[in-house]
Amino acid sequence: MGTLSEMASPLLTLRAIRATAVEVPMARALGTSAQTMRTAPILLIDLETEEGITGHAYLFCYTRMAPGLIAAVLADIQDAERGERLAPVDFSTRFQQRYRLLGAQGVARMALAGFDVACWDAMSLAAGLPLASYIGSQPRPVQAYNSNGLGLIPPEQAADDAEALLERGFRAVKLRLGRPTAEQDLAVVRAVRRRLPDSVALMADYNQALTVTEAIRRGRQLDGEGLYWIEEPTRHDDYAGCARIAAELTTPVQIGENFAGAQGMAAALSANACDYVMPDLERIGGVTGWQRAAALAFAAGIEMSSHIFPEVSAHLLAATPTCHWLEYVDWAAPILAEPLHIADGLAQVSDLAGSGVSWDPDAVKRYRIG
Repeated sequence: MGTLSEMASPLLTLRAIRATAVEVPMARALGTSAQTMRTAPILLIDLETEEGITGHAYLFCYTRMAPGLIAAVLADIQDAERGERLAPVDFSTRFQQRYRLLGAQGVARMALAGFDVACWDAMSLAAGLPLASYIGSQPRPVQAYNSNGLGLIPPEQAADDAEALLERGFRAVKLRLGRPTAEQDLAVVRAVRRRLPDSVALMADYNQALTVTEAIRRGRQLDGEGLYWIEEPTRHDDYAGCARIAAELTTPVQIGENFAGAQGMAAALSANACDYVMPDLERIGGVTGWQRAAALAFAAGIEMSSHIFPEVSAHLLAATPTCHWLEYVDWAAPILAEPLHIADGLAQVSDLAGSGVSWDPDAVKRYRIG
């Protein structure tokens, strides 16, 4: 009988990459300091192999025009790598070099991440293992917070919505801040905190709305109000400013959804920019980038959460030594054959092969764009 690595490493050859754009209505609108979103533009990726295994991934595209741009990069990847064995770590290195002059960021980074996730999904499917097991862990429940809705809405409406988000046993929810005045933010935090049981964690996200000085001023007002963390209070890449904020506040500061690969996270950790980190699958570099980031978090002894993409992120957090919280959003659920299952506030990582991501063909036909 062969070793686990021999049994779990089938050779697959890239045949084609198919990209399909959909726009899915959100069950709860998301109003942030940056914009209000009522639909989710999503790019579905199907990576076909010569051996008949198809890996799946999806990207959240933020704007309706982005899927076409990302699909163009995926077509370039297909042309460059068709007929090659799937080796996502090697692919990552090659494509960083391929797009160096263009800049391996923005839509190029997102395309590379989607391709990477689809590769890992295909390989774990071929191995007959859940993605969590394929990368060295075991499927296990992961604590999740409900991040749907709770945008920039009035205090009592926010309190009502926060209560509703506790369905399925959630014991944590996230509120968006960044209103015109600190007093308005404080009123909403107090209204929601009063309505929730003490056992429920309340996170707050500014979506980069504030200057460093204003973030410190508002953060001091919020210290002692029962927030679990304050997320992205200022510009995401101002690590020195984030470090000043984190040093001044007693409430932990969370950043990371905009880390540009593991290098960005390393720079933030070196600057002591935060108390917690939460990489985003499509910006950190897919599964390959996530594993690099998880190693950095482990070395730094810092808790690591996820940003959106809960289906794949649940597998990755199960294999993350400093696993903290899974951010749960249901934006992709309408087009998934099997949406992520939440029970008692925990994301239930399936023991079926792969990442668990595949499409409902009727829903894809209904929501397809372009």
